[in-house]
Amino acid sequence: MADAHPFSGEPATTREAIMQATFRALREHGYAGLTIQRIGDHFEKSKSLLYHHYDSKDELLLDFLEYMLAGFERATPDDDLPPREHLDAVLDHVLAAKLPDDQRAFTRAMVELRAQAAHDERYRDHFTRSDETFREELAGIVRRGVDAGEFRDVDPEEIASFVLALLNGAMNQRVTADDPPTAAVREEIEAYLRSRLFGDA
Repeated sequence: MADAHPFSGEPATTREAIMQATFRALREHGYAGLTIQRIGDHFEKSKSLLYHHYDSKDELLLDFLEYMLAGFERATPDDDLPPREHLDAVLDHVLAAKLPDDQRAFTRAMVELRAQAAHDERYRDHFTRSDETFREELAGIVRRGVDAGEFRDVDPEEIASFVLALLNGAMNQRVTADDPPTAAVREEIEAYLRSRLFGDA
């Protein structure tokens, strides 16, 4: 899946600058501690621009989530990799043995944002569409493997739905619990894929 840090360069537009400031503030303060003022602390232009474009913190954050999802959808897929290597690369990225502190902080913030979907339809709509996008990426990898004869003849959507549920759960657990068994989860997913896809169990 796409890297969660798309803000390494200089922003080219005001919206990009706002998104970058939101990313930095969200990573530093999380959802609960985030305010428009704290986003403004990371925004080099006038803070009044933030209030001009957004009426509330949640309106800004929802636009931020849309920006992130659009960036993921525009990203060049790794279709030049063989399907099995591509799938391994996705799993290794999401289930990395150790998260750098800044990535952990951002992952924690994203889990906080997803929790808003339990009571806010706007967040629920976003994360429903986000899951559909990620599920289709996984299904596309599986589909390529089936078509190439590298994977067993399985239903790509079913495999993708199961793997995505595991990845979402692992992401949630690794930032909300002490010593989550991330390595064990990675091994069990590998065993599942060997049994269901690869035929080399």
